[in-house]
Amino acid sequence: MSQSLSKLYVHIIFHVKHNTIKIKKEIRSELYAYMGAIIKDNESIPIVINGVDNHVHILCVMSKNITLAKLVEEVKRHSSRWIKTKGSAYSKFAWQAGYAGFSVSSSLHDKTKAYIQNQETHHKKMGFQEEYLLFLKEYGLDYNEDYLWTD
Repeated sequence: MSQSLSKLYVHIIFHVKHNTIKIKKEIRSELYAYMGAIIKDNESIPIVINGVDNHVHILCVMSKNITLAKLVEEVKRHSSRWIKTKGSAYSKFAWQAGYAGFSVSSSLHDKTKAYIQNQETHHKKMGFQEEYLLFLKEYGLDYNEDYLWTD
């Protein structure tokens, strides 16, 4: 083939490092817009970004020119620097080192998008840890729970 083509939908989840630092509602929209710009800067397409006070979900089309690890690194690094400019409450803000990345089929694109858009409602019924474990089980990922919840 003379041309490289791809359309990889990816659902990314990551959590704040210290549970004592919460992402306040007032800055979330601006944070998500900033993350979207970082994703675009990395030749990828943000579809929806949302979350609650302690974690973020991203659905994007990942560029064929970047690895998932590099894309997440860029989003976390730049957004962590940005959020620190939002006041002294964020001076020690950081994301946890790990993340989860899941492929999303075209047939589940709309369902995944709606799920991410409804994070606030969803998390009135279920905490982050329960949600995360459900994703890991749904995707058949092996994990050691001793290492999931450390900073």
